[in-house]
Amino acid sequence: MDFNLTEERQMLQDTLRRYLSDKYDTKTRNTIIDSDKGYSPEIWAELAELGVIGALFTEDQGGFGGAGFDLSTVFEELGRAGVVEPFLDTAILGGGLIAALGNDDQKALVDEIIAGTAHLALAHGEPVARYDLSRVETTAKVSGGQITLDGRKSVVVNAEAAGHLIVSARESGGVADADGISLFLVAADSAGLTMRGYPMLAGGRAAEVTLDNVTIPESARLGSAGKALPALHDAIARANVALAAEALGAMVTAVELTRDYLMTRKQFGRPIGTFQALAHRYSDLLIEMEQARSAVINGAGHLDTDKRDLHGASMRNLIGRVGRLVAEESIQMHGGIAMTKEYELAHIAKRIVMTDHRFGDTDYHLERFIELSAA
Repeated sequence: MDFNLTEERQMLQDTLRRYLSDKYDTKTRNTIIDSDKGYSPEIWAELAELGVIGALFTEDQGGFGGAGFDLSTVFEELGRAGVVEPFLDTAILGGGLIAALGNDDQKALVDEIIAGTAHLALAHGEPVARYDLSRVETTAKVSGGQITLDGRKSVVVNAEAAGHLIVSARESGGVADADGISLFLVAADSAGLTMRGYPMLAGGRAAEVTLDNVTIPESARLGSAGKALPALHDAIARANVALAAEALGAMVTAVELTRDYLMTRKQFGRPIGTFQALAHRYSDLLIEMEQARSAVINGAGHLDTDKRDLHGASMRNLIGRVGRLVAEESIQMHGGIAMTKEYELAHIAKRIVMTDHRFGDTDYHLERFIELSAA
């Protein structure tokens, strides 16, 4: 099988890498992270104009990509540059769910997302849910053509910048039942919806969201009542490929920074990278990186197959283990400079490690892989 990029994906990769190398340095990123928005509207608009967001959607949805390898191509480059703009939350999660479940009026938002003029956030996780997608305590009660939402959502990434939130709520069943979960498109300025925003460790912003008697029309529901969980699983599967590719890109940068440092820093009159102990540790990183790349290729290639979840769990488990190794070893071989805010590796290492805490850590995906293998 040929794993080389197609001509279109190669052009996309080259364009994105060239743009980010010119526009997205450490100082620029630190300025963005320290800002109130947590992202750069200018860079977001320019990347949308380059077609980066459109590459995450299929032609039927208004884009020109949308396959697993389109996602991995884009997010590996975003990871290499340590980009903090909310592509995952607005496009993969928010836009993907609207494209899958929305009616014609709701799907008009997808065009705005691709154009870079709209932001979304998925408000699904709850304080006690951990990684269980079916555990939803937020309620949705229908009365007289209106729906009333009550509940709390945790770590809603990009909530403050979003014009709309996609909120999960239970219309029927118990708190952990697969059936009964619906998704609703809720305006961020709706009465009764409050947010407590905060910066995230690896860049970007999130919020704790409270829904207190938030009233919306029934037309705000995405898809059929109580049948949203399969679409959520599909969106998270795509997000897992994107996260793994982003972590891979960040690992590439971490290893390159380590190589440059080892060949620049001198001790006893020679580069420390020529010392056998450090050369062996660096070689181990290169071997692990190849395994990580193979895992991403495997996960992206199976995204639209019936083995998606099995290979996705394997991919996330391996990426989590290798990512932690790369982050720790890169910092160890650099020394104290690796933890300074002004040095690129400080942010890259955080991105790698924090990837393992979204949509399941290594232990969660290992257990998931074992269960799926036995099925």
